[in-house]
Amino acid sequence: MKVRHAVLSTVAVCLLSAGAAAWAAPKIQGRQISVQAEDVQHYLSSSFPQTHDALGGLLELTVSDPKLTLPPGNRLNMVFDLAMATGGGGATPVGNVSLSSALRYDASRQGFYLDQPTIDDFRPATSGAKLDSTTRELLNVWLTDYARKEPIYKIDPAIAGLLGNIQVESAAVENGHLAVTFNQDIEKLVPAGALSGQ
Repeated sequence: MKVRHAVLSTVAVCLLSAGAAAWAAPKIQGRQISVQAEDVQHYLSSSFPQTHDALGGLLELTVSDPKLTLPPGNRLNMVFDLAMATGGGGATPVGNVSLSSALRYDASRQGFYLDQPTIDDFRPATSGAKLDSTTRELLNVWLTDYARKEPIYKIDPAIAGLLGNIQVESAAVENGHLAVTFNQDIEKLVPAGALSGQ
């Protein structure tokens, strides 16, 4: 009985640790929440690889190893590996895909999402290979679906819960951070010491 209790306690601690790792503390200042690129990268890495069925299950696209950069300007860049499998076979590397995207913040889901992402570059896994029109179309379908459904970073629910129904004014890439600006000062709503690293 003691052994079973110890095992359950260990599992609970591991689950709590895993949950804490998924949400790094954002910075809250005035009307804005901002998140560092490193924290977004950590969140992204925990949500990949992703596999997308296409052509009625005859084809699978696997997207893995996302790498995020936040260059000057209002769009983020992401690079990831693409592999394909047909007929239930093993995945074959296709190449490395680069995309850029604007940013949106969904207040109801407390997350940052890609907005109007575009595929900007492709580096084939084998010399001379190209991203053919069919694969590009399937990749665009996955990308549209991903941008609609999957956050690239999600605010800790405990923090998001403090924001209530405050309206979002804008979301953007700013000075190497993802930032969302609200219509009123939110710094007052978060108790002092609620965020580590603030």
